[in-house]
Amino acid sequence: MTQFHRRSNRLQHYDYTQNGAYFVTICSYERKCIFGKITDDHMILNECGQIVEEEWEQTAILHPKIELDAFVVMPNHIHGIIVIIDDGKGMIHHAPTRREFSKPIANSLSSIVGGFKAAVTRRINRLPHPSSSPIWQRNYHEHIIRNEVSLNYLRQYIAHNPTKWTEDSLYPET
Repeated sequence: MTQFHRRSNRLQHYDYTQNGAYFVTICSYERKCIFGKITDDHMILNECGQIVEEEWEQTAILHPKIELDAFVVMPNHIHGIIVIIDDGKGMIHHAPTRREFSKPIANSLSSIVGGFKAAVTRRINRLPHPSSSPIWQRNYHEHIIRNEVSLNYLRQYIAHNPTKWTEDSLYPET
């Protein structure tokens, strides 16, 4: 019997539960534009996009050891900055590669993103006309933000993302 192993795109041996800022990009399934549209350089959220925005905000309430920074919903993806903070009680750190494809480690970046994606999916699937295909692409992209210059650049990138939609690598080819 052949076993298939998904390769992780995470930084090997990096502890994704530790304090730090992370830039994440989460794409819709097959990069379909299901969250709204860009009109006059502004994102106009549809009902699904509103759910995405609400659940993003809910994420910080459900995970008291994180803060949310800049965020944008685009027609077929989201960008956001998640900051994992230590609440002064100390956090237990794990090497995430040990449990790579089993149950996510609590309070890790992957468990936070996974919880967000699951909450959005549940709510969208309860709509009167739910999607017949998955909501999200498997996995997500992340970038560890290592300094203030990078943090400020990514904040600007997120803020201006709707104005550069037609130049975006995730812009759908028609």
